[in-house]
Amino acid sequence: MNDKMFVSLLATLLVSGCNTGASTTDVNVVRVGLLHSRSGTMALSENTVAEAERLAIEEINASGGLILKGKRVLIQPIEEDGMSDPDTFARQTEQLLDDEQVVAIFGGWTSASRKAMLPALETRDALLFYPVQYEGQECSPYVVYGGSVPNQQSEPALNWMLANRSKRILLIGSNYIYPRTANRIMRAQVQREGGTVLAEHYLPLGSAKVEPLVESIRQASASGPVVVINTLNGDSNIAFFEQLYREGLIGSQAMDSAVTVLSLSVSEEEALAIGTNKLSGTYASWSYFQSLAGDASKTFAQRFRRRYGYHRVINDPAEAAYSLVHLWARAAESAGSTHPKDVRQQLIGTSYAAPQGLLTITPSQHLNKRSLLGRADDTGNFQVVKDFGVIEPQPWNPDHPDSAGQHCYQRSGTAP
Repeated sequence: MNDKMFVSLLATLLVSGCNTGASTTDVNVVRVGLLHSRSGTMALSENTVAEAERLAIEEINASGGLILKGKRVLIQPIEEDGMSDPDTFARQTEQLLDDEQVVAIFGGWTSASRKAMLPALETRDALLFYPVQYEGQECSPYVVYGGSVPNQQSEPALNWMLANRSKRILLIGSNYIYPRTANRIMRAQVQREGGTVLAEHYLPLGSAKVEPLVESIRQASASGPVVVINTLNGDSNIAFFEQLYREGLIGSQAMDSAVTVLSLSVSEEEALAIGTNKLSGTYASWSYFQSLAGDASKTFAQRFRRRYGYHRVINDPAEAAYSLVHLWARAAESAGSTHPKDVRQQLIGTSYAAPQGLLTITPSQHLNKRSLLGRADDTGNFQVVKDFGVIEPQPWNPDHPDSAGQHCYQRSGTAP
């Protein structure tokens, strides 16, 4: 929603009202921050997430806005570009909270960006609504975690791979917090299940120098079936899958390949950029795919495409981001306030009938999430091959040594 659209909507509500029970002249405005990478290596993944947040805000405003103690409140999004750089995320968080006076921030993708935002959130008792799967090992009262943690994403999918594809595993990823921590957890899981981690490789975030990774995969597959767990992020995935395809290791021309790729950060959005023929037959683990059956899922896809173009696709992080806006709105209406302290008091137990199904904020400020394993077809859609059901989050993973003695406290409004 641009400024002109927002002003037009505000004027319409002031004149006409929306049959909400609030006074037609009693319309206020509250600002929220949207902070995603609109440029740099992560823009490929984060653009759709920001657009989904805007869609949710527009829908809430079009229905009359928030109703807080009888007053109608419109939501004004203030967006900044994190530029795929943690330091920029930190500075923009301070600007949004101090200069723009936003009451909540929706944003981030990489764990590096989230952790860069935390100091500003902590010193200002603010709230971040974070929409992406991550490694866990964190439980901050200043963050609502909308994505999956390993026991909801990688653990069920990896167990399926070990049972159905191969116990020989290669771990590859971008060189930052999430891939390294997730791989540490998966390495322990593989060993517990009697598998073998053949190698573990990393690329700098945004790097396209994938040839050594692909060569290690080619060599490993020469000795038998191998499962590649891919935690590359951003546009590094384009170069990675192009090289795998060129080597004949994946894609429609490699149906008998000994290589199975399971990606934890590749969705429908990345599939279009990579090329659907190159991704065909590979797997991904998420809580939502746009192919998911059900009226709520189909309606969400239709609304997104009607707003942003019928050629567009949606994905799990976009669905999570969209749902987080609605969860925040419900908590704010329950509190009768958008002040972070008041909203925090109402977060636990707040639910929303999301496109993937019912989402509920748990005492750890993580969500109960579905766990789905999808296989890419020739159109770039992921068809669900296994639904593991709704899983409660376990932020402190028992396979990580730093989890010993750690737990999450139920929040009561005031952060410790």
